[in-house]
Amino acid sequence: MKVAIVGAAGYTGGMLLRLLQRHPEVGEDNLCVVSTSHAGALVTDAHPDLLGSQLRFSAAIPSACDVIFLCAGHGNSRAWMEQHDVHHNVQEAIVIDLSADHRLDPDWVYGLPEVYRDRIATSKRIANPGCFATAIELGLLRLGEHGQLHNVVAHATTGSTGAGQAPSPTTHFSWRDNNLSVYKAFTHQHLDEIEMVLGMRPVMIPLRGNFTRGILMSAVVASQAKADVVREHYRQRFAGHPFVHIVDDLPDLKRVVGTNNIAIGFEDHGGHILVVSVIDNLLKGASGQAVQNMNLACGFDERCGLDLMGVAL
Repeated sequence: MKVAIVGAAGYTGGMLLRLLQRHPEVGEDNLCVVSTSHAGALVTDAHPDLLGSQLRFSAAIPSACDVIFLCAGHGNSRAWMEQHDVHHNVQEAIVIDLSADHRLDPDWVYGLPEVYRDRIATSKRIANPGCFATAIELGLLRLGEHGQLHNVVAHATTGSTGAGQAPSPTTHFSWRDNNLSVYKAFTHQHLDEIEMVLGMRPVMIPLRGNFTRGILMSAVVASQAKADVVREHYRQRFAGHPFVHIVDDLPDLKRVVGTNNIAIGFEDHGGHILVVSVIDNLLKGASGQAVQNMNLACGFDERCGLDLMGVAL
């Protein structure tokens, strides 16, 4: 497997690099990491934790690739495809876009394996879901399939890595630490893809958390069902999906950070169901899910290269 990562100096590209270095079907020798701003430099210049790696950033992808990951940021992936899709290697390669550019494009398959696994397995153009979208879609999916999503309000708090590597006033440590804030309430860009998957548009209240990684989503759904019944429906729905874990309590972030897992829990409260889902925004919310999609599209075991260990302490 020859694999290229375009935009490998950022958070999602760097996480892909870490995963694919150890992927049994890829490995460092088969990786091309592309960054125009770091071309020629060692990957350790951008990712100092990769001690010992002799891999260097390239200015462009090689002439033949099996898989290309686009991590160049929103707006840049579509432009990159327009510039490169005439080349034979891109036309034949599986392309997985981690930006928002192709998530609503009918020529691309939306890369949520727990819903579109069969389509992903035969596709060469896969649009990786957004991190908020993944937490909300999987958290509410089974209730939606039962027609129980009405006037849903979903709060979702994300770590600072969700904003990307480029510094900004709201990612600065002195502002973010000991702080909590709402942004893009009712208008977040992930709402369109959430509506595409769930068939309804929840009220979405995103929040900036004072931590680096993870998303905790909580939603209240009007329902007379008991939590035990809902929990069992979810377990049946996600049976055979290795990264979805239905838990008996309300999960916390440390249960999933560092893994490609999503944990979902429920409580019932007098005509309402509380749904809580947690993911690592850089893994199940981005790079881990991208590798999961690559595994499906290439015919590998879905879990290949994603046997990760969380860090609870």
